[in-house]
Amino acid sequence: MAIYIDPPTWPGHGRMWSHLVSDTSYDELHAFAAGIGAPRRAFERDHYDLPAERYADAVRAGAVAVGCKELLRRLTAAGLRRPKHRAAPGVGEGL
Repeated sequence: MAIYIDPPTWPGHGRMWSHLVSDTSYDELHAFAAGIGAPRRAFERDHYDLPAERYADAVRAGAVAVGCKELLRRLTAAGLRRPKHRAAPGVGEGL
């Protein structure tokens, strides 16, 4: 029912990054991300990586600012967490 974003505290590629997640569905997350102009290539397994300069845009659009532990807790509670070692549903399953 909500989109969450953590503070831009994650370094990478010479920038600081935030994570954007949904506690409802990936469809909700993709729609929100498209609405703020985040490219689909910024989606990684279960979240979007947003550069620090886009953080305020996401909050203005309705993302709820939470700490990184709270963001992970909500993502996990929603059953949407996809750790690196776990494939996305359907990947590797025979047809």
